[in-house]
Amino acid sequence: MKKYLLITFLAVIPSFALAQTLVVKDANTKEPIPVVTISSSNPTIFATTDEKGRVDISQFKDSDAIEIRILGYETIIKSYSELESASFELLLEPASFSMNDMVISATRWSQSSENIPSKISTVSPEAVKLQNPQTAADLLNLSGKVFIQKSQQGGGSPMIRGFATNRLLYTIDGVRMNTAIFRGGNIQNVISLDPFAIESTEVLFGPGSVVYGSDAIGGVMSFQTLTPKLSADDDILIKGKANIRYSSANNEQTGHFDLNIGGNKWAFVSSLSSYDYGHLRQGSHGPDDYIKPYYVEQQLNSDEVIIQDDPLFQIPTAYSQINAMQKVRFEPNLKWDLNYALHYSETSPYGRYDRHNRTQNGLPRYAEWKYGPQKWMMNQLKAEHVGNLGLFDNMNISLAHQFFEESRISRDFNSSEKEIRIEEVNAYSANIDFLKFTGENNTLYYGFEYVLNDVQSTGINRDISTGNEQTGPSRYPDALWQSLAAYINDEYEISDKFTLQAGLRYNQVIIAADFDTDFYSFPFREANINKGSLTGSLGGVYRPSKSWVINANLSTAFRAPNVDDIGKIFDSEPGSVVVPNPDLSPEYAYNADLGIAHTFGDFLKMDVTGYYTILENAIVRRNFTLNGSDSLMYSGVMSRVQALQNVATANVYGIQAGVEINLRSDLRLTSDINFQKGEEESEDGNVSPSRHAAPWFGVTRLTYEKDALTLELNSYYQGEKTHDNLSVSEQGKTDIYALDENGNTYAPSWYTLNFKALYTFRESYTVTAGLENITDQRYRPYSSGVSAPGRNFILSLQVSI
Repeated sequence: MKKYLLITFLAVIPSFALAQTLVVKDANTKEPIPVVTISSSNPTIFATTDEKGRVDISQFKDSDAIEIRILGYETIIKSYSELESASFELLLEPASFSMNDMVISATRWSQSSENIPSKISTVSPEAVKLQNPQTAADLLNLSGKVFIQKSQQGGGSPMIRGFATNRLLYTIDGVRMNTAIFRGGNIQNVISLDPFAIESTEVLFGPGSVVYGSDAIGGVMSFQTLTPKLSADDDILIKGKANIRYSSANNEQTGHFDLNIGGNKWAFVSSLSSYDYGHLRQGSHGPDDYIKPYYVEQQLNSDEVIIQDDPLFQIPTAYSQINAMQKVRFEPNLKWDLNYALHYSETSPYGRYDRHNRTQNGLPRYAEWKYGPQKWMMNQLKAEHVGNLGLFDNMNISLAHQFFEESRISRDFNSSEKEIRIEEVNAYSANIDFLKFTGENNTLYYGFEYVLNDVQSTGINRDISTGNEQTGPSRYPDALWQSLAAYINDEYEISDKFTLQAGLRYNQVIIAADFDTDFYSFPFREANINKGSLTGSLGGVYRPSKSWVINANLSTAFRAPNVDDIGKIFDSEPGSVVVPNPDLSPEYAYNADLGIAHTFGDFLKMDVTGYYTILENAIVRRNFTLNGSDSLMYSGVMSRVQALQNVATANVYGIQAGVEINLRSDLRLTSDINFQKGEEESEDGNVSPSRHAAPWFGVTRLTYEKDALTLELNSYYQGEKTHDNLSVSEQGKTDIYALDENGNTYAPSWYTLNFKALYTFRESYTVTAGLENITDQRYRPYSSGVSAPGRNFILSLQVSI
């Protein structure tokens, strides 16, 4: 008898163990779905499925409402008993349209976008796999809502809602990437990120200063990199992929691999990518103003102008890049999750192509103008705690160190003196964020942040004929930039149909800079700034039915002066030189958003968002004097003295609209279009168009998906920006703009037609191919100094394990 009882007991135990494990599958393919979010508000519990679609839901036993959610599928709410009746197997139906995504950029915590009053756009890993972006800037462009400017092939400066550069914020795994030398001119720091190692990308539109602090005026770009995956059983989890890719327009040769090894408590993920790009070939049909049929080559003791065999190649634009990432994860128990990450990126030197378009006395202005290797390294230690400890239910602690190095190398045509300017920034940050459920319908997010940037700047002048070097003027003063902040954000679900969210942040920014007066007679030797800023937001989301979402948001943002603002000396344009101005204050933005989304059955989804932003106390470049003089000799040219000053007000307003149409179950048409207009006060008191308000732009896609095959025909396009609609500061830049019939600069309209295909076979092999710019258009995205690729064939192979 005892023998039979023992056998029965041993048989029952596994059945109880299985009863605690929920398996989530696709209703059509019956394939398991990983990373499905399982949540309950009473009791407050979160969990996610593993790679095999499994999740332990034993903690949910007392819950009457368990929400099962993932992007691309219909959300389901079930009780524990209902799941038990279904033998703990759940089939999710693919959603015709998604009215909500799981995002983290709004509050630093994973939550549904249906409760967020701000507009957020996501770029899915599936889109990245199909489109094959060469850089993280190109990845952002896939959203159809972010405009990308490029001054050279190794570049990519996003424009969002009429703002750009240091009025936008980048975060990587929650860590602030903006440094104290992020400038108002176009930047290319985003290319340090590896598209292959990015797990998800989000763009929060409009102010994000309550959560992220300074610079988050136009928007926040949040990148999450690959997360080490733990094994769900006693077997070691091994997964990864290897990619190779070729592109014809720049002879791209790219290779990548990543590997995840996971046990029950420990997991490791490694990633390595190598990129090599040749000189970029532009299209055959377009403005001749974009053609520079020559390049400069140093020969013995002189510089020679070399006429190209093919004038459509843009020389110099070639460069290469490596990216590496290593992460280690340790989960000692269900309450703690510890992660360490090391990121490294380095480019080769790369030519700034727009500067090579400049001429002087009928000859090239420069023999050399390039950026030196752009280096970025980040070490991050992150600890996550889940469990009620009184003041919080969940806690995240992040400690990070980043190292940035960038340099500028220039030499005039037939000059022996090469100017080298090197900048290094050590950026330290500490964040602690808390989540607290203060009631059944109320969630509190709050936290503290400290950031320190140590800026070191060096100037070297080298005689290329003798090799002799001497100290030259540095671009920046040596400086410390510090930020201390506390924030609180509250989300209250008034009813099933209405959610209210409000937040406040106080931020103190401190700058201490030491100026070198050996080269320029500044009337000061140091600068000290200590300024505080208070920002807030108030918004709501109203869902009158499952097919309607209406959101409204009022918010403020700020940008504190940084070292680039107060201490830089550089030539902004021929005949002008910007000098330091230590007497600056933060600029403030006041923003209003209103968004509406509606679905018409399973056939059509439409959404539109309107916004208006006022920027006050704006830091802009204006004429200035130095020691009573309005001009000085800079790089051999008598130049008008200018400085950044708090002297302007700017207004930006626009509309973002999108439509999705299900033509058939396997055929979808989508389109996104963006209209924005910006105006700012000019020096004479009149109104000038804003430099960073791009002309209207968008993308339209026709996508076919059936089993293992995906086909897409798409078109990207941009409207014209006439000479009168260019910013006054842009109108004289004949080196980057085309000329109209009157000989005035303007940005022509353009379009591209592109075809992409993806096919997966034997489960582990994926081939993608594409033909971009089919009609071989010669075009430049607005404000760009280099033309986009001409007709471009792409072929990529991915092998997964």
